[in-house]
Amino acid sequence: MNSGPVPTRLQLQTGADCALAIGRYPQFRYDARGGGGMGGLDAPEGGNDQALVFPAEGLCIPALTWQTTRILGLPLPPGLSITIAPTQLAGRLHATTGEVTLRFQARFRFRLAGLYQAPDLVIDTQLGTGLVQGQRHSAVGQPLGDDGGALLVGVAMVPPSGDRWLDRFLGLPDEALAMLRCSITPVA
Repeated sequence: MNSGPVPTRLQLQTGADCALAIGRYPQFRYDARGGGGMGGLDAPEGGNDQALVFPAEGLCIPALTWQTTRILGLPLPPGLSITIAPTQLAGRLHATTGEVTLRFQARFRFRLAGLYQAPDLVIDTQLGTGLVQGQRHSAVGQPLGDDGGALLVGVAMVPPSGDRWLDRFLGLPDEALAMLRCSITPVA
């Protein structure tokens, strides 16, 4: 009994020199080293596009804290953390050009020293290696290189959280920008 081709196993590793921005605030410099997860790449079906899936339950993205994140050259205040809980990371890889598009869905959780926890900010965006252009933010990604390195970029509309203080502070609803340096490499 033949069940078809076996997908190629891939490892995603997040890197340093990433960035995030929300609304009118300047970009945060973000060191995402140490994150990632395992995924799979299906065999091409008559073309160069291949399905690429990283199951959410195996993904780890480092939190934004005073250790990983700087804004205007200064670290985030101690006690402030933003954890990222991915719920989807899947899309396509164009084998010839190295172009990647991935639908990224996640919940961003703001906490302040155990004193305050905001409702999750729900993010749903398309990360890609090409140009992204919103009304406030824009960026250009980089396709997968021979070493597996890439820059994935995306612009998302962030809806209100329901917490009046946080929504006012961030100016929600508004756009957010993500710039994720990563590598996607085959696993033997």
